[in-house]
Amino acid sequence: MQARAQPLVSVIVPCYNEEDTIDQVLQALAEQTYPHHRLEVWVVDGMSTDGTLDRIDRFTAARPDLRLRVIANPRRIIPAAMNLGIAQAGGKYLLRMDAHAVPARDYVARCVELLDSRVADNVGGRWIIVPGANTPLARAIALAAGHPFGSGDARYRYSQRGGYVDTVPFGAFCRDLFERVGGYDEALLSNEDYDLNYRIRRAGGRIYFSPQITATYVARSTLSALARQYFRYGWWKVRMLYKHPAAVRWRQLVPAAFVAGLVWLGLVGLAFPGLAAAWLGLVGSYVLVSGGVAVSMMRRHPVEWRVALCLPLVFAVIHLCWGIGYWAGLPGAVWAHQPGRE
Repeated sequence: MQARAQPLVSVIVPCYNEEDTIDQVLQALAEQTYPHHRLEVWVVDGMSTDGTLDRIDRFTAARPDLRLRVIANPRRIIPAAMNLGIAQAGGKYLLRMDAHAVPARDYVARCVELLDSRVADNVGGRWIIVPGANTPLARAIALAAGHPFGSGDARYRYSQRGGYVDTVPFGAFCRDLFERVGGYDEALLSNEDYDLNYRIRRAGGRIYFSPQITATYVARSTLSALARQYFRYGWWKVRMLYKHPAAVRWRQLVPAAFVAGLVWLGLVGLAFPGLAAAWLGLVGSYVLVSGGVAVSMMRRHPVEWRVALCLPLVFAVIHLCWGIGYWAGLPGAVWAHQPGRE
């Protein structure tokens, strides 16, 4: 009996000014165990101004065995990049890959295996988060981003147990999925993956997480970069949740509630000094919990004391900036969804 032909797979990589990481992403795709003649890569470039395109040209010349094409993305946003890539791609299966991620050699093969089995409409795997620099602070940022206290119940950041979930990073899909649920929402500059996954679930589809599908993800290396990242996450998360209230999960509200509590108790304490102890109690409780998490991580992992000392500060930046971004983005979310503006 003739063997069934392996499906064509299209990998879509949105990028903008990624000269420091684009080589390792493309190299990892070139080293996939999935047959190259059944694989194509579409880099959707947001009009990069650094050396990203030069690096892609050099890589293409050195590895002609990998079918690689570049599409210009004048809007420079990820949802637009994905929609452009989907429109051009010829594969039965579509995989999104981040320009900061390095997929394992069997990443594509494992995604195809699950999609072939029809276990779910979108499959994804685990982020193995690595430091962006060789400093105690950068190592603490990577650890915090991969710990439940920092990431909530987002299983793809820490779990070794597969199963159905509400979202996965990146994602691998059948092409016809987008005919049923539509493309990426170009009004969302972040949280576009969660929005798509919510629409998949609302249409009766399923999202499957497999810890055997792995990709290395390079974390931010400074507190300022981390603060901007999580402020942006909070800002756009509230817009996505305002659009889809039923998509709310507890982990998405805790940082916002924490920030609201700090602000409210702080203002009440100014008016009624006798209640200032409540604000101090909230702050003290947070410090104790984050410090306890840091100590627990030292006991379970070979974490040096300088990294452990940085962890409570990193947790605070993640939670405070996410929560501040959430409240700062709320007026814009309300305005954007007024009747006649959607």
